[in-house]
Amino acid sequence: MEKELNILLAKLQGIAQTGKKYGKDIFDQERYEELSQVTKQLMSILYPELSTHELTILVDQDEGYATPKVDIRAVVFNSSGKLLLVKENSDNRWSLPGGWADIGYSPKEVAEKETLEEAGLVVKAKRVIAVLDKSKHDFPPALTYVYKFFIRCESQNEKVKIGVETNDVGYFSLKDIYSLALSKERNIIDNFEMIFADYQNDKTIMICD
Repeated sequence: MEKELNILLAKLQGIAQTGKKYGKDIFDQERYEELSQVTKQLMSILYPELSTHELTILVDQDEGYATPKVDIRAVVFNSSGKLLLVKENSDNRWSLPGGWADIGYSPKEVAEKETLEEAGLVVKAKRVIAVLDKSKHDFPPALTYVYKFFIRCESQNEKVKIGVETNDVGYFSLKDIYSLALSKERNIIDNFEMIFADYQNDKTIMICD
């Protein structure tokens, strides 16, 4: 139920945001602004721990036509067939290197940049494994609507180091990953099963919701 409510709130926020940009007159603008305020109130009821500042960021941080945010994740295997993961400072849990797409960078460039910043590893992005709609998978409920890109990369070497946003880096088998504390906002076990299946079968067909 919580996930469904979050999707509805994201839709309300999107309608308000798009309407404020393209509303034809002052009366439309007033209605869409009111809808924006109602969305904030509903979010505050569902998530009382969110501050007024955090709610403002969620609802008012963007402008123009509302679209999903894009999360890029780099998929890097070593010569032993183990997968590169980083431990995030924010929750002290394990994740694929990556983050929000940055303006001025292509998806492949984001994957390369994030891997260098978070794991100290120079990689070359090769192909997209999957593009997933986060709401259609078993991620924790979230107020932000997200598309997740998983991009296969090849490393130039295997020497890694922690970055500013990470406190540990390592390579893991799928069996290892089952026992790790995962950063489930970023990746869930289904993602890793998909990634290892792609690696073991050398698939070239992109998965897309």
